[in-house]
Amino acid sequence: MVRVTDVEDDEAPTVLIVDNNQMSLHRLTTIFRQREFNVVTCEDGDKAVDEYIRLDPELVVLALDIPSMDGHLAALEMREHGQDCRILFSAPKRQAQLAQDATHSAGAIGWVEKPITASSIESIWHLVLGPIPEAPGLEDLDNIHPVEEMIEVEEDEPITALPELPTLPVISTPAKPAKTAKPARTKKSSKAKRLMIVLILFTALGAAGYYAWHAGLV
Repeated sequence: MVRVTDVEDDEAPTVLIVDNNQMSLHRLTTIFRQREFNVVTCEDGDKAVDEYIRLDPELVVLALDIPSMDGHLAALEMREHGQDCRILFSAPKRQAQLAQDATHSAGAIGWVEKPITASSIESIWHLVLGPIPEAPGLEDLDNIHPVEEMIEVEEDEPITALPELPTLPVISTPAKPAKTAKPARTKKSSKAKRLMIVLILFTALGAAGYYAWHAGLV
């Protein structure tokens, strides 16, 4: 994220403040606004390099411990684009040796200890206005930040056919036992029954008549 704080004077110098600590950004913005600077703030090193190239500011106040690209490397990138870049590092006391080494390597005008106050900036202001040192670290910039090698992409191996699976035995379902056919039930026709009854009746009547006729003769 980039924030711009302007002053009324169009000829005012610009300072690019790079830090991901909000308290430090606030303090530095207040200090440099009091010194009649146009203030641009940024929170990561990679974006800071882009902003430096775009703005060409008179001063860069750069923290060492920032994301995406550390302050030392960002400073070298800035010096590579502009030899007259004035860089002031900021770092906590525990990073004093690192700040001194980065100041020498990047040709910074100096470094200031955090937490930053108006008096600490005042104490090194003569360095801000002084000459810009050489940056010996530029000779080793390629080694510090080497160009990524092209990675050869291996071709995909051809897909080989899978071996045939052995034929599995067919599991047959046992057949259900056949049902024994039941003998068909024969039904006598009702008509046949009636004929049989009539025949019996005629036979009986015939027999009775014969006996009656035979008895009359005797």
